[in-house]
Amino acid sequence: MATHAHGRDQRPQSLNALALSATVHCLTGCAIGEVLGMVLSTWWGCGNAASIALSVVLAFFFGYGLTSLPLLRSGMTVRQAAPLAFASDTASIATMEIVDNLFILVVPGAIAAGLDSPLFWWSLAVSLLIAGVVAFPVNRWLIARGKGHAVIHASHTH
Repeated sequence: MATHAHGRDQRPQSLNALALSATVHCLTGCAIGEVLGMVLSTWWGCGNAASIALSVVLAFFFGYGLTSLPLLRSGMTVRQAAPLAFASDTASIATMEIVDNLFILVVPGAIAAGLDSPLFWWSLAVSLLIAGVVAFPVNRWLIARGKGHAVIHASHTH
């Protein structure tokens, strides 16, 4: 089983714990982007395709941003941090975005539900939960091969 220590005084984390942490991290960025995208597109009166596109763009933006912030705070430049964020999050965010948007499209009426509708909120919550479950093995596989969030964790030890 792969392990990784975040610092000299911390115990190594299991592969599953790292994958869960990476999945929750990416899911947070996706959720922020999805909700903000849906709110803005509803407010602006956008159609379904524009709403999905905006939500996906914002999910990647916030996902990469949440990864980049600690790297920038540690003294890295944007030029150093951006490739690490792209390498660590792209597969996970893409997986989540595909799964959660497909779920929203499959649930009758969910894509057209307004912000005041319980259907909008429960379908979004369930879609993100399912997306996280599907992304977990993707993150686990990447980390086990020294890719994905393993790239970020390795950058903290140098």
